[in-house]
Amino acid sequence: MIRPRRSLLFMPGSNARALEKARTLPVDGLILDLEDAVAPDAKALARDQIAQAVAARGFGKREVLIRINALDSPWWIDDLNMAGKARPDGILVPKISSVADLTAIADRLSDINADQSIRVWAMIETARAVLDADKIAAASRDSETRLAGFVFGPYDISRETRIRMKPGRAEMIPMITHCVLATRAHGLEILDGPYGDIANIDGFAAECAQGRDLGFDGKTLIHPSHIGACNAIFTPPAEEVAMARKIIAAFQQPENASRGAIQLDGRMVERLHAEMARRTIAIADAIAAMA
Repeated sequence: MIRPRRSLLFMPGSNARALEKARTLPVDGLILDLEDAVAPDAKALARDQIAQAVAARGFGKREVLIRINALDSPWWIDDLNMAGKARPDGILVPKISSVADLTAIADRLSDINADQSIRVWAMIETARAVLDADKIAAASRDSETRLAGFVFGPYDISRETRIRMKPGRAEMIPMITHCVLATRAHGLEILDGPYGDIANIDGFAAECAQGRDLGFDGKTLIHPSHIGACNAIFTPPAEEVAMARKIIAAFQQPENASRGAIQLDGRMVERLHAEMARRTIAIADAIAAMA
């Protein structure tokens, strides 16, 4: 089943009002955060509030992820114990750098008998993670890892590598493409990282469009003001959906049943275009169902 993931908004677990507001926002998903957005002395409070919020449900069709703290922190086991029992749709793990990291998460979830429906998302935020993206993605072949996809983390990568974050992200495109290829090779999803200049809506929209064109399935957000533009940019345009339906209909005609390519509106259309068209239609239908 294809699930739209155009926009996933980080919400700090220590902010009870934010957790309540999250139930009303027009996002495809929510990331209830225990890591960067939560001060060390507020971790326990955030953990309790997220557990209560997830238990109360009421998030509608929005996908709900819980971001725990990284495996090199003193909090991750308590975070994971809570998340495994709370049964969100997924758990987002920061700074995954190896298959061993995924195994540590999988082992702990197994130890607490966490429901098998809970998926794991890996944040790719280190040089080692980028270099080993294919190995990490390949771990999804073992169902015990529960791996559903990557979230690309440009700011931590920039900090570690000293590659500068500039408008247009030209310096990061090779790394982005490498991670996109790794996920697609293993049938996984990949989400773009957040945009930090909250007030610069034009800059945000440009980065969304770039991310879409580079192959991301959607974008993580840090402010509700970004939701509208993000959803619009990652939604297939109406004319693209209409053409997709036309391509499918054309190949379903009896005279085209055995053809690998046909002419449609004066251009050559191949079977691979039909496969792409099916995904476009599936995404469009899933977005309509969200509404």
